[in-house]
Order: sequence, then structure tokens, then C-alpha cells
Amino acid sequence: MNYEQLYSTLSEKQVSRKEIFNGNILHVVVDDITLPNGASAKREVVLHNGAVCIVPLTENNEIILERQFRYPFNDIILEIPAGKIEKGETDPSSVAARELAEETGYTASSLRFIGMYYPSPAILSEKIYMYVATGLKKGEQSLDKDEFLDITAMPIDDAVDMILENKIPDGKTQAAVLKVKALIEKGLI
Repeated sequence: MNYEQLYSTLSEKQVSRKEIFNGNILHVVVDDITLPNGASAKREVVLHNGAVCIVPLTENNEIILERQFRYPFNDIILEIPAGKIEKGETDPSSVAARELAEETGYTASSLRFIGMYYPSPAILSEKIYMYVATGLKKGEQSLDKDEFLDITAMPIDDAVDMILENKIPDGKTQAAVLKVKALIEKGLI
């Protein structure tokens, strides 16, 4: 079965949409849909402008990570730099460069797109664009007034071990770090 046939067999069709909440980051809607078999259903969807995440990689294969308190989990999470794409922004790479500099103080001579992923495709429209930053140069952080971060560097192998030991639960960090490690092993970075 080709993609077009598969799509027509599995796709759902929106019939109507009800706005539930429209905030600074999230926009929540409930859609009435028609299922592939013709039955009706509802889909609760969180609409999101998207985000970027960056694996800052030093010449010594260390990565720059940040520790940040994450309110929904009431915990300090170790993760790579990241940030949301604001309304009206159309170039994820410029968002990645900005977030890297603001959060870590580092700028990169090379910012390479390494892929995109859907963090929670059943309910969330967010796409996260992943980058690896190389040729790093340290500067000054420029944090948002509500950002408090602790920056640390560690060998990428140690970060991979922490991911495998469930010590880094953040999905974007897992996906991007493991992808960068695989690209290194294939000689593509």
C-alpha cells in the first residue's frame, strides 16, 4: 500500500473546532472529527508554535547542559538548551542561535539542523527542531527575567550513560543527544 492509499485509509477529518483556551504558550481546542470508518469522535488538541533544542558540542566532545527547575514536575531537570518559537518567527535556526546565546552565553560558528520530532503526537501539535552547535565561543548569558539556569559541561558519553540510566528524563534531550552521538559514531560530525 502506498502512502496516498494509507493516508486515505487512516486519516481523520475535522468537522468543527471549539476554542477552549488561548494563552501565551498553549492554545487548546476540541475538534469534532470523522473517523476513517465514518463514526464521529472528539480530539482534544494543544496547539503550539513549535520549539528548538540545541546540542552545544565542544571540540572535546563535551556538551553544554543546563539544570532548570521544571514546575510541572517540581524537580530540577538536566537538559540541553531549548526555547519556543514565538508567534511570527519563521526561521527555527535563528531561534536556535538566539536561545543558545541567551541561555548559555555561547555562540556557534556552525549551527546544523539534525532533525525534527513530535514530542507528544496524540495531543500536541508541537514540532521540536533539533540542532547541533559547534565552533563554540563563550560569552555572557542573557536570561529572561523568569529564567534561572545552572550551566554545566560533560562528555557526551557521560550524558548518553545518564540517558540510558534514566537520569535524564527530558525527551528532547534524549532524542537530540542520542542522535548527535550516532552522527559522531558515523563520522558525520
